[in-house]
Amino acid sequence: MNKKWYKRKGKEGDIVLSTRVRLARNLRDYPFPGKMTPTQEREVVDAIAKAMASSPSGNDFQLIEISSLPDLERRTLMEKHLISNDLAEGKGVRAMLLSSDESVSIMINEEDHLRIQVLGAGLCLEECLKKAIEIDDALDSNLKYAFDETLGYLTKCPTNLGTGIRASVMLHLPALTKSGAIRSLATSVGKLGFVVRGLYGEGSMAKGALYQISNQMTLGFDEETIVKRLGDVLAQIIEHERNYRKEMLKAGKLRIEDQVWRSAGTLAYARSVSTDEAMQLLSDLRMGVSMGLFEADIEKLNSLLWEIQPANLTKASGKERLTPEERDVRRAELLRKAFQS
Repeated sequence: MNKKWYKRKGKEGDIVLSTRVRLARNLRDYPFPGKMTPTQEREVVDAIAKAMASSPSGNDFQLIEISSLPDLERRTLMEKHLISNDLAEGKGVRAMLLSSDESVSIMINEEDHLRIQVLGAGLCLEECLKKAIEIDDALDSNLKYAFDETLGYLTKCPTNLGTGIRASVMLHLPALTKSGAIRSLATSVGKLGFVVRGLYGEGSMAKGALYQISNQMTLGFDEETIVKRLGDVLAQIIEHERNYRKEMLKAGKLRIEDQVWRSAGTLAYARSVSTDEAMQLLSDLRMGVSMGLFEADIEKLNSLLWEIQPANLTKASGKERLTPEERDVRRAELLRKAFQS
């Protein structure tokens, strides 16, 4: 089986965890989701699945009926960023097409008829965009998209009109967070047409100093321009984070080193750890590794960030449900095994 994308370390991996490029599309001959009949919803799922099956990479994809999945399975997919909350909690016939390494997921009957999402480790905007366009072209040859010569691709939300692209990157910014500079950074980024959000996107809070930065508008720019502008903004943010880390070390290396090793000790010996505490401890350790204060595998730390999430932790236990207290105990067990070995 292919190694999952979130278990890899990519370019600028000390700061950038992952890249995501998403293209929103709708079929010309159907109403937007929410206005379709159950029969039409089923037809859309079948049409997209058939179009994907006939594409060059069709054999690598599995059709998953989201509306038929148990709640735990849906939450597991959402925690891995493979589907959105809207798709997980929505009504009607919903589905997804998922690649074997989970780097590509095509959400069907979410806010739009289909959303092609490509994920990659580290900073890889151009690579993700190229893959997304390849899949989009393959589907376009077998489907009739809703398209207007002036407005571009027609989408349910007006902010997605045009290219229908959302490019986002997940960053680990502990130094900017500890210094308080993250607030002014978010304001500056907003003036450039980008937005800073938490771990799970719109409406979510930042945990473990993890943030998503993405474009806000798609109309008036082509895909390559949007990705390039985002890349330019990210280069400055990455430079700022590294500079703040250097300043932190100059101001008090022993204090930072002590914090990192205390976090490592807690991870290695704690008997009960909440999600938020684990995220912060892993954030401290990840920062320490990047600063050369501690030796650990960044890829393993990245993987643990998802393995400790409530639904994924519950699924790994083999049970359908765990109480919050049971999850905290199992999370501590998982972390102890990882760090004591």
